[in-house]
Amino acid sequence: MGMSYLLVVLCIEACQNLHVVMEGKMKKKLFVILLSILILLIGCSDQEVKVSKETEPTANIQFEDDLGNMIKMDAPAKKIISLYSAHTENLFSLGLDEEIIGVGKSDAYPAMVTTKERFDYRSDPEKVIAVDPDLVLIRPFIKKSRPEFVEALENAGINVVCLYPDRFEEFPEYIKKLGLLTGKEEKAEELLKKFEEDLKDLEEMTKNIEPKVNVFFESTETEYRTVTTDSMAARAIKLAGGNNIASDAKPIREGTSIASYGEERILEKADKIDVYVSQRGAMNAGGNIHSISIRPGFDTIKAVKEGRVYTINEKLVSSPTFRFSKGVKELARMFYPNIMDNLDEFKKDKELTRSQLAKMSVMFKHKGIFAPTSRYYRKEHRGHVYGTFKDVTIDNKNFDYIETAVLSSYVESEKNNFYPDNKVTREELAKTLYMLTDLKDKEGTPLIKDIDKVKNARIVEIVVENGLMQLEEENFNPDKIVTEKEAVESMEKIKNLK
Repeated sequence: MGMSYLLVVLCIEACQNLHVVMEGKMKKKLFVILLSILILLIGCSDQEVKVSKETEPTANIQFEDDLGNMIKMDAPAKKIISLYSAHTENLFSLGLDEEIIGVGKSDAYPAMVTTKERFDYRSDPEKVIAVDPDLVLIRPFIKKSRPEFVEALENAGINVVCLYPDRFEEFPEYIKKLGLLTGKEEKAEELLKKFEEDLKDLEEMTKNIEPKVNVFFESTETEYRTVTTDSMAARAIKLAGGNNIASDAKPIREGTSIASYGEERILEKADKIDVYVSQRGAMNAGGNIHSISIRPGFDTIKAVKEGRVYTINEKLVSSPTFRFSKGVKELARMFYPNIMDNLDEFKKDKELTRSQLAKMSVMFKHKGIFAPTSRYYRKEHRGHVYGTFKDVTIDNKNFDYIETAVLSSYVESEKNNFYPDNKVTREELAKTLYMLTDLKDKEGTPLIKDIDKVKNARIVEIVVENGLMQLEEENFNPDKIVTEKEAVESMEKIKNLK
């Protein structure tokens, strides 16, 4: 309209001026010419406006983030900085190792985070701006606590996207948005499908177990707080087959899943708490097993008296990642150890592999799977470092069992290779049995004819002395391969030791 109107005004003015200086036919003829030009120009002008509107570019990626900002990107991000550990973990799950150019200061999973540059939202934003990312992922807490940091990135033209699923039900949509931002929509759908299947399988395993255990979940040691019923941790307890004894807890403020409870209310239910679980981590830290057991009055709690106080890494049950399913399984192992850690699956005359020995050992000890923290990676390690086996990748079905068994010294290993498919010899089994319990050195060492072929002679002698393994015609046969059934039988003998 603006261009057409301007042309009309200009032409009318021109005609009026001509009227003054010209007369007769000449004036009429020129007027017709100017009018024709006017119509042509108006038509062209309207067409140009129409074409301009039709060809106005639209973003290929467009949605509203959790701060209410409209996100528009023409293409998936290729240079990503994640400033929240859950984002980082999920990006790696989506297969974005190469695209991730930076992670948060305290990110600790997977082990590949140790190869990435670290960034801190509490420091100078220029460090982020200098590497020219095309996407920076944050959560609402960062915007709330450091608004000037976020504004500096936005003013530099960087796409800053804020995501955080407040409730478990929002997790799938959150993952889909990550997939959209990074061009990994299909992978996101694939992971979500597997995630849902894993949770359904776990729920099927626990839903018919009776009686259900009563659980108190300590979210922070401060005022002995717990979690709200709509939290991820509460959902994990339910899926694991537990009864949340603090289901009447109220949030400490609107918009948080941390709930007040207190010592008095806990002790009122002392004789009903079958299992006491404390979450540990940088963000929310409950007490450790020892500190909980020595609190005044806590010795009256059933779980404390029966030795059923456990800790779990907050990243497994309170963080929006795919490891949540592992957290549910860990809780189920705490609630129903005799069912979840039953070794019947190994009672076969099948040659035992190192991978299965690791799983068997962790289940036998009811040992919680190892979950690293940023502090872990800051320490110097002489032997194996979590997540660095070249032959045991994170998608190995026994990854957590293998890492836990090695770091707990149940199964011996090289620093960078585990050889998961190698068969287990009698001497290797003897070393594992020795590490699984405190064996006493008994008198009357039996004669072992082939002891000179044994590398760890005293360990083998002690294992044989305690009756955990038998000689074969006075020979130990250290290099003979053992079966899964033989290994289980030896472990079960540990329970009968006095």
